[in-house]
Amino acid sequence: MSVAGLFRVGVIGDPVAHSLSPAIHQPALDALGIRASYERWHTSGDDLPARIASLRSPDTLGASVTVPHKVAVMPLLDEIARSASDAGAVNTVINREGRLVGENTDVYGFAASLAETWGNGTFGTNAALVLGAGGAARAVVLGLHGLGVPDITVVNRGQCRVRKLAADLRSVPIAIGDPEPDALAEALRRTSVLVNATSLGWKQGETPLSLDLVGNLPPRAIVVDLTYRDTDLLVAARADGYRTLDGLAMLVHQGAKALEMWTGKTSPLAVMREAALRARDRRA
Repeated sequence: MSVAGLFRVGVIGDPVAHSLSPAIHQPALDALGIRASYERWHTSGDDLPARIASLRSPDTLGASVTVPHKVAVMPLLDEIARSASDAGAVNTVINREGRLVGENTDVYGFAASLAETWGNGTFGTNAALVLGAGGAARAVVLGLHGLGVPDITVVNRGQCRVRKLAADLRSVPIAIGDPEPDALAEALRRTSVLVNATSLGWKQGETPLSLDLVGNLPPRAIVVDLTYRDTDLLVAARADGYRTLDGLAMLVHQGAKALEMWTGKTSPLAVMREAALRARDRRA
C-alpha cells in the first residue's frame, strides 16, 4: 500500500479535475472508519488498460468510471453485472480479490433521487418524457421503468439514436417522440416527469428545449435536469410553479451504492449529501 494500512479508490476519466466524487466519498470513508484515500485518476484512452489492471492490487478497493470510459472499460473486466449489462455501461468497478467486476449504479441513483422527490411512491399512472438518447438517457429510462412508470417517451434531435436506444432496451416499452415544438408541447401536456438527459445545461444560456414550452406540463409535474447545478430549465420550471430536481441527488445516491459495493458497509447518506452540497457551493 502507498501508505501503511491505507487502501485506495478513485475516479477514472478524461478529464477528472472537475469531479465532485472525491469531495463526497472521502468524508464517507472517514465516517465509516475505513483507512482509504479516494483519488482522481486522470486516464487517457491509451492508458486505460494499464489503469484497469492496476485495480487488481490488494490495496485497491475499486474505482468509479466516468466519461469517456464507461463503455471502453467493459472488455477489460472479468465480469459484467446485470445492472451494467442492461445499462450498456460501467460506472463502478469492484476489486474482489483481484477479480474485477463492473457494475452500474447510475440507474439506481436516478431512481432513488426521483423517488425521494416524488414522495408518494406511486408511479404506475404517470408518464415521463426524456430528452436525449445517450448513456445518461439509457440510465434514466431504466430507472423510470424500474419505478413502474408505464409511459416513457424519448425525444432526441437525431431519431437514429432514439431508435437504437429503443432496440437496445427492447424489454422496456419506449415511445419515440417528435422533437418539433408543436409535438413537444402536446407530449408535455400529458407528462408527469420531464428529464433533461442531454449535455445542454452545463453552461448558462443552454436549454434542451424552448423554455416557453415548459408551461405545457400539468400542475404537479416534476422537472429533472441531470446537471449538478441550477440550470436555466430548472429556474424556468420553478418560476412556472413546478417541482424541480438537479443531478446532485443522483450523484450522491449512485455514489452511496458504489461505496457499499466497495466496502460492504451501509453508506452514511447524510454525510455524503452534506459533502456534495459543500463541494458544489465551493465550485459556485
